[in-house]
Amino acid sequence: MAREKSSSQAESAEGADVAVKLPQASVLRTVQKRKADLSIIIGLLLAIGLIVAALFMGGTPEAFLDARALLIVLFGTLAVTAVSFNGENFKTAFTVIGRAMVRHEINFELSSKQLLELALIARAKGYLELQKYEAPLRHNRFLLQGTQMLRDGSTGEEIARMLGREIDAQTSMYYKSASILRRAAEVAPAMGLIGTLIGLVQMLALLDDPASIGPSMAVALLTTFYGAFLSTVVFAPLAAKLEHNAQSEATEKRLVINALMSMARKENPRRLEMILNSILPPQNRIRYFD
Repeated sequence: MAREKSSSQAESAEGADVAVKLPQASVLRTVQKRKADLSIIIGLLLAIGLIVAALFMGGTPEAFLDARALLIVLFGTLAVTAVSFNGENFKTAFTVIGRAMVRHEINFELSSKQLLELALIARAKGYLELQKYEAPLRHNRFLLQGTQMLRDGSTGEEIARMLGREIDAQTSMYYKSASILRRAAEVAPAMGLIGTLIGLVQMLALLDDPASIGPSMAVALLTTFYGAFLSTVVFAPLAAKLEHNAQSEATEKRLVINALMSMARKENPRRLEMILNSILPPQNRIRYFD
């Protein structure tokens, strides 16, 4: 009897500890204002700008413009890459790349603190209380769906299974789009080489006409330049960026799933903090209860 009484007192003290924390739940009411991820735009503009500046400093920028070379490399690369994938994959890749250009950086610290405050509220007042705090979280459809499942009585395993499929689908979409860009990065230099061979053949066939040697040689050299430029400056960096975005968004969603599973098991939020820190990158780990 004494043991039961002491256990009850311990639970009561733990509940009181949670209740004391609730009035401080200001982070939950803060709508995340994510900073625009400008690195991809600034990086591309800077790389292109440096190359263009070098062309102008040489005094002959118009010499690097050739419609035939551009036709062979750019449209040839798109055509060959399209052959390697189906139309749906190609269409999805354009959508994902466009989204990456205006994507926002993920604030892992704020996301983690909001999850901890949701856990505190669920532990102290029950799952139905979470409905009152959904307004500032509507930007996060994934978290909103999870809290609704929690209120509907889904177990932690059911939530992890359902939301885990969404992570797999989204990650697969990102990596498939990145693979298209990787393929384009491989094809572009090859198309440049094809253009170089075409230009050399034309040049050799017209050796008796000195006026035709220059344009043919320009095609031979510019196709190599265009192929290297598209592969190194455009396609490969975009593919790496999509892979990075896939990892960041998967990490954010794993934080949500682990938080919802912890809430479903009614675990102490202090334990959830340790779980979240085990998932977060070292530079983004939090000390919420300290």
